[in-house]
Amino acid sequence: MTDRLYIDVHILQTVPPANLNRDDNGNPKEAYFGGKRRSRVSSQAWKRATRIHFTESRDPQDLATRTKRIASQLAKGIAERSGIAAEDAQRIADALIKSTGISAGKKAGDTAYLLFYGRRQLDAIVGLVADTATDLAALDAKALEEAVKALPVKEQLQSGHPADVALFGRMVADIPGLNVDAATQVAHAISTHAAELEFDYYTAVDDENTADETGAGMIGTIGFNSATLYRYATVGLHQLRENLGDDKAAVDAVGLFVDSFARSMPTGYGNSFAHRTRPSLVAVVVRADQPVNLVSAYENPVPASRGIVAESARRLAAEFATATEQWGDTPLYVGICHTLGADTEETGGKLTEAFGANRTFPELREGLRTALIERVNDN
Repeated sequence: MTDRLYIDVHILQTVPPANLNRDDNGNPKEAYFGGKRRSRVSSQAWKRATRIHFTESRDPQDLATRTKRIASQLAKGIAERSGIAAEDAQRIADALIKSTGISAGKKAGDTAYLLFYGRRQLDAIVGLVADTATDLAALDAKALEEAVKALPVKEQLQSGHPADVALFGRMVADIPGLNVDAATQVAHAISTHAAELEFDYYTAVDDENTADETGAGMIGTIGFNSATLYRYATVGLHQLRENLGDDKAAVDAVGLFVDSFARSMPTGYGNSFAHRTRPSLVAVVVRADQPVNLVSAYENPVPASRGIVAESARRLAAEFATATEQWGDTPLYVGICHTLGADTEETGGKLTEAFGANRTFPELREGLRTALIERVNDN
């Protein structure tokens, strides 16, 4: 499959008072858009939440991890499979990592930067030395480095990527050969309306405080806001296919991403605010031209005088319909799942006109999968 194919995901989600993603001052991140202050959740925060959610439907061994401790993890695997001492396993692991050109960190067993790699990729590297680990451990440092130079360590990191590496990519600045172009772009989520930063002044009572002592055991403040967020992401199926090397695996990865992106939530101050909600609307659009973010629907912020979610949905439908008509680039597939319209015929009608009949989320995912398989087979 060589044709470009993009899967755009548009989400409206209301979040109660929360601090999902804090800035350097500990307050919820914000941005100015359309001249008004908006609540913001960074793309990095929601990408990590999405990756963590992958583990609910995939074996962690089939996924990736991001860490500076690849050498330590490699040493652990070598020791477990070969039975050699941990110190010897660490020497071999350090030599293997050095052979790739990856820079060592200041702390023993660490690399200089975070590496995103598949757990099975690491297992494959362990397999390169598991049978000869005892002999390698007997070598001095120089001989050990020479012995592992010919091993295809770097090649193990260049193939067999798990879905999350294929989706989100990997950047290794000093070793371009280890880079993986991301198939997914995730926008910073912003509120569809103006949002104000507020503060929760809290006190904690000392349970063992005696009657003659007054005052709280601790006081403090937490910044928070509440918002209806517009969330957007796009997946390039063509790039995903290139990263994974298989059409079926690419379609499966799209389904995994859409499910987890919709269901996941950053966990910042989760115990303090219990902020987890589900989206009010999820729309998917399959395009063959380019990704299209519909955030311009909210340049003029939604006023608080009307139901914010319903008005946000109507604006999204209007923006999509107008853009499609004016540009003349009818998408290949459109689907929607929403919880709106039961009480407001106007909202439900506009959404149906723009995105088609309302479906359950499982039906939406299955419809998308069918459309992608048909497209892949046609090519």
